[in-house]
Amino acid sequence: MYNNIAHYFRTIRFKNNIYTALAFNLLLVMLVFTLGRLLFFWFNRGYFGEVGTDRLLTILLGGLKFDLSAVLYTNLLYVVFMLLPVTFRYGNVYQNIAKWIFWIFNSVAILANSADIVYFRFTLRRTTATLFAEFENETNIVPLLLKFSVDYWYVILIWLALTALLVVLYRKPKAFFETRGLVQHATYSASGLVVMALCMGLVVAGLRGGFRHSTRPITLSNAGEFVKEPLETAIVLNTPFSIYRTIGVKGLERVSYYPSEEQLSAIYSPVHQFEPKEPFRPMNIVIIIMESVGREYIGAYNRHLSEQGYRGFTPFLDSLIDQSFMFQHSFSNGRKSIDVLPSVLTSIPMMVEPFVLTPYSANNLNSIATLLKPHGYTSAFFHGAPNGSMGHQAFTTMHGFDKYFGMTEYGNSKDFDGMWGIWDEEFFQFFAQKLKELPQPFCAGIFSVTSHHPFKIPPRYEGVFPKGHLPIHQCIGYTDYALRRFYNAIKNEPWFVNTLFVFTADHPNEPWLEEYKNVLGGFSVPIFFHHPSGNLIGQSNTPAQHIDILPTTLSYLNFSKPFVAFGKNLFDEASVPITISYSNSTYQLVFDKYLLLFDGQHSLGLYNYQTDPMLRQNIKSQKEQMTYKLEQIVKAVVQQYKNRLIDDRLLAEPKR
Repeated sequence: MYNNIAHYFRTIRFKNNIYTALAFNLLLVMLVFTLGRLLFFWFNRGYFGEVGTDRLLTILLGGLKFDLSAVLYTNLLYVVFMLLPVTFRYGNVYQNIAKWIFWIFNSVAILANSADIVYFRFTLRRTTATLFAEFENETNIVPLLLKFSVDYWYVILIWLALTALLVVLYRKPKAFFETRGLVQHATYSASGLVVMALCMGLVVAGLRGGFRHSTRPITLSNAGEFVKEPLETAIVLNTPFSIYRTIGVKGLERVSYYPSEEQLSAIYSPVHQFEPKEPFRPMNIVIIIMESVGREYIGAYNRHLSEQGYRGFTPFLDSLIDQSFMFQHSFSNGRKSIDVLPSVLTSIPMMVEPFVLTPYSANNLNSIATLLKPHGYTSAFFHGAPNGSMGHQAFTTMHGFDKYFGMTEYGNSKDFDGMWGIWDEEFFQFFAQKLKELPQPFCAGIFSVTSHHPFKIPPRYEGVFPKGHLPIHQCIGYTDYALRRFYNAIKNEPWFVNTLFVFTADHPNEPWLEEYKNVLGGFSVPIFFHHPSGNLIGQSNTPAQHIDILPTTLSYLNFSKPFVAFGKNLFDEASVPITISYSNSTYQLVFDKYLLLFDGQHSLGLYNYQTDPMLRQNIKSQKEQMTYKLEQIVKAVVQQYKNRLIDDRLLAEPKR
């Protein structure tokens, strides 16, 4: 048997064996995709005037990751067909079938890529799977396609030329392993299965965009890592990838609860323009987003439970909240980590699907970085996870942040927790050091990582922090300690007193207290603003949410230019006291002390969440007028959100 296995692997080293032929053919498709990208850029270069040679090279290199994923998706059947360890796979019939599978599947992918050379001009984005829904009821598809082929004949020529390249250069394997007898057949199959398993592992990594478990499968928004303007993501991406990654992701459907823009805006408008009485004050901004630190874990948010012996797990945050302005009823806009950056940094909530996974993630929109840049701000974002994790690097890069600091920039793998990223204590100290180096004024954000499943802390701290009732409780205590050390590291810096700190969390984690075990409690996170001067201290019962952080921060700086934000200014008593979230096909609108559950057509329930935190008493029938009022508000919010995303109207002043 040893000789049989050795002979099998000797055939693998043969120049034209089935594995080298497979690799060559896949690389050939990668080459064709790169040529397609260059043609896409050439024919649409007027839309990308600022893309010079250096940036184009960066884009081309970045595009390889998306090409590899698309090529593997397109060729999954071909790859499996070639890797199956059957003894007749070198035969002419088998290889001719494989060849035609390769040609047909890839020619369709190339056609989609080529069509976007022209179709991009009408949509300003790569085509996604929503296209099929848009045209599913059209009866004149064939005439339209024929007209397209005539008007844009050169696209057909490009498609034929690129496909011909695959046909002409296709490599057919020639090696042959002859097997005689049951033992040789079994050895051949077993050895082939081992190689197939190894190859499929590489394929899965290519489809996902990497091996790390902390890296989600790459999606459209990850293209932002390689661009400076959202429009440029169309060069990084390819059309097959854009279609594959949006299959099953429903595009938004336009709604018209209100027939006119005037009626709609009279109830709710995301366009803001403050009229400050004083000049703009260029304070530094530091936004701290804590992984999984829900309100439940913070004693200062649960003083009503102190008589029952509840103290929480965050002594430092408790002390800081006493010197801050906190919002007692504060909520996240999503339940996933990928929801938090759009909500906090650009005031875009999660509705139906995470924004970064939608076809609208490349829309033009303002962020806190782009809005403050004209005032001379330097911006940076920090996340201790491997670069690319959660798409945070891509999102912040695409939306105006000057610098990104991840695990790569940290540069010391000894402080890696073995699962998610750099331990919070070490990474917050790194954050403190980098803040000292940033030119002022600066806007910096950080997203912690340690308080995440499997809820580990550095071994040296075992037994130091209260373990509470849940595994996460010890982690919360550790992160709180890391924040204390961070605060102590910067409190004597000259810029410290001119800095506004914003604290929140991405989402809650596993609840222990009963009042957090419901649809609203599942979004309960802290939101508080801290200024070292002591001039910003207090507490408000106004409902707050992630998307309020952007407008509230800008208001505090006396920002006066118009911008789009779906949140409100929390310091403006005249603003409508609402929050919005989406869960289980239901919109959750908080207005003052009420919670409305609305499915898009009908109100499912109305609750007074302040007097009934368990949400046990549906008072919809007793409060019909309030239910109606809240229905009008949630309809207006949904209409503004959906229609503005569809129409790419997320800027108060469209780019020219």
